[in-house]
Amino acid sequence: MTQDKFEEQVSVVSALQHSISRRAYQLVVDRGWLSREDVATELGILRSVAAFHLDKLLGAGLLQTRYERTSGRTGPGAGRTAKLYGCSSAEIDLSLPPRQYDLASNLLADALVKASENPETATEALGEVARNAGYELGRRAAANRADLSARASLLSSLAENGYRPQQRGCDIILANCPFHSLVGRHPEMVCQMNLDLLTGMVNGLDCADQLSPLLEPADSRCCVLLVPA
Repeated sequence: MTQDKFEEQVSVVSALQHSISRRAYQLVVDRGWLSREDVATELGILRSVAAFHLDKLLGAGLLQTRYERTSGRTGPGAGRTAKLYGCSSAEIDLSLPPRQYDLASNLLADALVKASENPETATEALGEVARNAGYELGRRAAANRADLSARASLLSSLAENGYRPQQRGCDIILANCPFHSLVGRHPEMVCQMNLDLLTGMVNGLDCADQLSPLLEPADSRCCVLLVPA
């Protein structure tokens, strides 16, 4: 990690120093696009205070904004558009002293792609490894959360393993990709690995009869959806 990159990451982390900033950021992570009024109501603070912390997170690159009408109406009399805040694609990867985990993961991915060009297909081995790893994550989540439903355990386990799960009706949408830095280099391989990992996790939680991972890439979220089986 270069010195400039290191200082940039420290600056981003410092934007989360205040407890209200952290709570506002977590709320947007959990709920998706929210207005200043939404955040103020949920956190029990003034709108001006919510605006200050949200704009601080925006300036640090942790959030992004868009404008839309929240009344559900269109045309004259529909009201003004509201400024909504959502999570950006920014990643925080700060370690002391700096490490080169991204470099290592890229080298491993490059090696796997090169190996897959041989008759003995390395991608099949990656799929098996990913499914087994996901299964173990699922079994661990089931054992640690015996008092929760399989769906609730899955949501908790996804969050613990770097995903930002959001419930949309019966579906579970993953608002980010934990493997974002690799997707640009090897999208097909990484997306398939992601699908295999989540398939194993669902099987480990014994909820494959309820939810099914589906590969459906999109720019604004993870390439995998969890839909009713």
